[in-house]
Amino acid sequence: MSSSKPASFRNVPPPPGGSKASSLYSRFIPREELDSFAAWTPGALSGGDDAAMPSPGAQRAPAEPPRSAEQEHAEQLTAARQGGYHDGYRDGLAALDSFKQSFAAQTTAQIGALMHSYAGQMDGLQQDMASTLAAAATALARQVVRGELAARPEQVAVVAQEALETLLLSARHITVRVHPDDHALVAQGAADTLAARGARLLADADIDRGGCLVESDIGIIDASIETRWRRAAAALGSEAPWQTQETR
Repeated sequence: MSSSKPASFRNVPPPPGGSKASSLYSRFIPREELDSFAAWTPGALSGGDDAAMPSPGAQRAPAEPPRSAEQEHAEQLTAARQGGYHDGYRDGLAALDSFKQSFAAQTTAQIGALMHSYAGQMDGLQQDMASTLAAAATALARQVVRGELAARPEQVAVVAQEALETLLLSARHITVRVHPDDHALVAQGAADTLAARGARLLADADIDRGGCLVESDIGIIDASIETRWRRAAAALGSEAPWQTQETR
């Protein structure tokens, strides 16, 4: 029975200078020094299709598929819509600004016309109020004067004295005309003044009660009740006459 010896491997001595070559092949190559690398495949040496395939780490731009006419038309339509939107927005802002300016000008003109009309109405109202107040004041004054003449008719003598005192001292040929009902009152109440001026006292039915008319060679003094009333009414801003429809 033969004994089989285990196979033994023979140590092949390294080639001369093996230690130096071994040190070269055993050098570690950093990753930064590698430009590109790929896993080795059997087809890489045979020149097959696998050799032409790019490495997994290499990036390659994907090829764009050709666009159809519909896509180009859709893109053109989208661009036209966006351009129309921007143009319409710009035109709308311009139209809005123009409308604001026009509306402001129109509103200002309307407010100005309204204020002018309001001022005119206020002026008219004030004039109407002033006329109404003047008419009421003159009507009240007329009643007071008439009541005073009826209650104190002797006041006509005072009126005659004031008229004579107003006349210049150089006046001659003085005549005092009064209403017949006032003749006795004036002759009694103004006797001294009449005598001092050498004036004649005459009764005249055309003279209203309460007043007199003084005539002389240099002028006339109208102290009639109507003339004095007209002056008093003018001071109140009224032209109301002394005689009314009720008193005539």
